[in-house]
Amino acid sequence: MRTHTGPRGKLLPGGLAIIHEDRDIIVVDKPPGLLTISTDREKLRTAYFILTNYVRKGVAKSRNRIFIVHRLDRETSGILIFAKNDAAKFRLQSQWQDTKKKYLAVVHGRCEKREETITTYLAENQTHGVYTTTDAHKGKLAHTAYKVLKQTKDFTLLEVDLLTGRKHQIRVHLAAIGHPVVGDPRYGKERKARNRLALHAKSISFAHPFSGEPLSFDTKVPAYFTALVGDWEPVNHRRSN
Repeated sequence: MRTHTGPRGKLLPGGLAIIHEDRDIIVVDKPPGLLTISTDREKLRTAYFILTNYVRKGVAKSRNRIFIVHRLDRETSGILIFAKNDAAKFRLQSQWQDTKKKYLAVVHGRCEKREETITTYLAENQTHGVYTTTDAHKGKLAHTAYKVLKQTKDFTLLEVDLLTGRKHQIRVHLAAIGHPVVGDPRYGKERKARNRLALHAKSISFAHPFSGEPLSFDTKVPAYFTALVGDWEPVNHRRSN
């Protein structure tokens, strides 16, 4: 497996950084506050718009384009994959169930369980908020696994394994067990403003859509997380007891 770990690569407008690019895919590190794709209110400040300009090299009539493979919420930082052709997009999405996605989250409180898999159905209400339900007819089944990396008096740092990819899944699942993500204005109970949502797409592993080569990308931990919980020993380097 080819693994890419280290500092962010080529920096584009909006704080978007390319960490890998080849003929078929672009892998980026998205900063918090940047949309993946446009909305009715915001058309230009998006990862999609910035990368489209990048592949067209400033030539508006260029036929070069990029394709959305998956999304991150505006306030979630970390790894995003884009395809550079329709065939690559189709292949990446068709193998998405085999793609490994790990996140870091800082949540309120101290988790009693050192690790757990949260399983519920997730449904969306009329205001586009997501909620958990036991009714299979109302929602879609979702699985979120987590491991505790560090706990402080007020916060817990989690490594989260996204086993399914539903809208707002991590945020809703963690709030449902009484540990909302720090800085979450929608599903949390913040009494004071925070710098940002403490959720980061840390790493992703997948097979290249054409060569089949196993690829793995890992990003630097945001300084905001360290400010909340202090330093910690990376899970991959921990000694087993």
